[in-house]
Amino acid sequence: MAKLLLTAWVQREGDGWVALCPELDVASQGKTVEEALQNLKEAIELCLEDEDAEVPERPMTPLITSVEVETGEAPGRLRPQSC
Repeated sequence: MAKLLLTAWVQREGDGWVALCPELDVASQGKTVEEALQNLKEAIELCLEDEDAEVPERPMTPLITSVEVETGEAPGRLRPQSC
């Protein structure tokens, strides 16, 4: 059985964690990072069982950086929420 190396992006969301594989646009979640990653692995394996699944030739090389933006709010008054 061949192995495939894919990107996994994990981030906190509410009380849990969300894991995303951007190459396949597959996501899953869990109460812990480990659970989210295990659930993502299972979701990817199910996705790849589909005969029409497009398997990437190589994993993405993600670039993660920071950006500074003006918020119009006083420092310390930002509320974490989605836009």
